[in-house]
Amino acid sequence: MSSAGEGLSRPLPEQVRAHVVELAAQVLGAMPGGTIPPPLRGIAKFDPRKRARLGSAPIAAQLENDKEFRELVAEALTAAWPELVAALAEETVPPAAEPVLVAAAAYLTRPPGWAELVEQAREDIDRAAALGSQREQAETRLREQLAAQRTAAKEEIDRVREQLRAARSENADLRRKLHDARERAKAAELRAQELDAATADARNRVAGAGAAAEAEIRKLKERLAEAERHLEASRRAAREGRSVEDARIRVLMDALEDAAKGLRKELSLPTSISRPADYVTAVTPGPPSVRAVPARALADDDPQLLDQLLAIPNLHLVVDGYNVTKTGYGSLTLVDQRSRLLTGLGGLAVQVKVEITCVFDGAELDGPVQVSAPRGVRVAFSAPGQIADDLIRQLVRIEPPGRAIAVVSSDREVAESVRRMGARPVPATLLLRRLGRA
Repeated sequence: MSSAGEGLSRPLPEQVRAHVVELAAQVLGAMPGGTIPPPLRGIAKFDPRKRARLGSAPIAAQLENDKEFRELVAEALTAAWPELVAALAEETVPPAAEPVLVAAAAYLTRPPGWAELVEQAREDIDRAAALGSQREQAETRLREQLAAQRTAAKEEIDRVREQLRAARSENADLRRKLHDARERAKAAELRAQELDAATADARNRVAGAGAAAEAEIRKLKERLAEAERHLEASRRAAREGRSVEDARIRVLMDALEDAAKGLRKELSLPTSISRPADYVTAVTPGPPSVRAVPARALADDDPQLLDQLLAIPNLHLVVDGYNVTKTGYGSLTLVDQRSRLLTGLGGLAVQVKVEITCVFDGAELDGPVQVSAPRGVRVAFSAPGQIADDLIRQLVRIEPPGRAIAVVSSDREVAESVRRMGARPVPATLLLRRLGRA
């Protein structure tokens, strides 16, 4: 690029020239067709990527000779780098600005002293090129040193590989020797095992007879122990069976005796049983039971029902514990519910001479519950896998026919089932009212 009449002693540096031409090519593509300089109209039709490369010389000549075109390009540069252009106009160069951009801006905008700015940028570019050349030389030396080190390393690797091959060969010899030694040791162990097996076999044959005899003796002992267990179980079953039947008979006899005493007292009968009228054949009344209670007192909602039942001699009162407590004071804890009910039943047992059994559901308990039963009250928990309703039915079923039994529960299913078995169901509210009155 010529610099005649523009104050430059030498052409623009190639990097500056390329930057200026590229910027001008961009401006040329954005200019209207009528404002494009005639020498550049054909270049303006090029692809943007080819415009700066193929039209470099015409664009540079036009910038050199056409002031208006150069000012258009300068405006585009000013719009892109306003701070840089303003600093150059004040004859200052930003310290961080690139030399190529400073020279291009100075060439296009032509501020005061622009030629010196271009020359200064040229020196910076040359200095940077020299530093780049030095770096390239240093990189070349480093590459040569790296190549030498790689060659030395390769030679060292080859030497180590040779040593490794020798070590592997020696290791293979040692492995073969070790294998032979192991084979000999294994053969010796096999011979020792054969001798041990023969010795053990002989010992087993010697001890076989004794072991067989001991086994036979153990079998005989086990059979004897099993026979003794069966005999004891049979005896225990017989004793339990007799004890249950005896208990039922005793309870029934007590009930009959109490009923007889009650009848004698009520009818003012003499105590002697050797009266002529006693030998007359007739139908005598049976002992009182829950079915003998007057019809008016047998209504479930009659407040006098429980008092009528408690007046029956030898009555067995079975209480569904949690059914009563949850009806009367279900907001308390189970422990407090049991304690409150048992305290009330203890007071009732003192007032009336009847047998009282309170049943609680223990099917979901983790273990036995520590309960202090009051005097005259039997406390029972159902076993694991059994509910309190089944235990109540079992208590009713085991009683002898004819004994008076009352079951306190508001559970309709329990009430119907015990009624079919001969017991008299009583609502829980009547017992709660009776305990509250006490």
